[in-house]
Amino acid sequence: MMDKNLMEQFTYQIGLGEDEQRLDKWISAALPDLSRSYIQKCIKEQNVLVNQKPQKASYRLKVDDEIVFDIPKAMELAIEAENLPLAILYEDEDILVVDKPKGMVVHPAPGHYSGTLVNAVMYHCKDRLSGINGVLRPGVVHRIDRDTTGSLILCKNDAAHRNIAKQLKEHTITRKYRAVVHGVLEQDTGTVSAPIGRDPKERKRMAVNEKNGKPAVTHYTVLQRFKEYTYVECQLETGRTHQIRVHMASIGHPLLGDAVYCRRKEPFALEGQTLHAMTIGFLHPVTGRYLELTAPLPAYFEQLLHKLAIE
Repeated sequence: MMDKNLMEQFTYQIGLGEDEQRLDKWISAALPDLSRSYIQKCIKEQNVLVNQKPQKASYRLKVDDEIVFDIPKAMELAIEAENLPLAILYEDEDILVVDKPKGMVVHPAPGHYSGTLVNAVMYHCKDRLSGINGVLRPGVVHRIDRDTTGSLILCKNDAAHRNIAKQLKEHTITRKYRAVVHGVLEQDTGTVSAPIGRDPKERKRMAVNEKNGKPAVTHYTVLQRFKEYTYVECQLETGRTHQIRVHMASIGHPLLGDAVYCRRKEPFALEGQTLHAMTIGFLHPVTGRYLELTAPLPAYFEQLLHKLAIE
């Protein structure tokens, strides 16, 4: 095993409904930034203990099992620039706004160092990226989920990074998303104001958490109603992890294709939630001019809307 000083520790106790899963599969869901192969390597090297004992990756979890995962800290390694397709919405000397495709992770993580948006941006920008978030996240000031598409700001220098981060913290950035949700919403508009935090029963999920959650507000507007689904625009007032997915599920209208927050079947063979970060608006970190950029709906989303319209 590695020196404990070179690790960070993740500890969790398995609750009801989380048992019977394979150890490696459960950790993969709880820590999605880590690849399954990397987790299996850590288990093999005994960096994962269950009830203070090493177990195999195939170990089936039991209620009250205590998992302690000593995760090796990221080394100061060079992340390789990769010539990957990059859809640019806006670019100047200080910032870059891109349209992230479905299935692409924003930044590298242990065991997952290639094929990310950061790898692509490093190739495009060379060494002109902010370094505030460290070697694994150059330029990254905020992120969206792997299966969420759409607009994302990256910063080319630390001054721009600090400015955009301040706007995010103060909730002054306009962020409008498009989503398809289960069920037919009755009201044309609405607001969900409910704190979001870790789900106390299921570590891999977020949840409305009145006791330990952080304030979260989502405004939604109905764009089109279908037989069993609704096409909506969601505008974030805050930016919590999985906010739209959690909030819409909390009012009985989970996102179509969302395998984490929706237990309903969907007949469209989707790859993850139907969620698109369509519009982002902010003050330019140098000029102070307001910029508002729109990422067009991806092809799969357009095709889905067409199918729903003719049902």
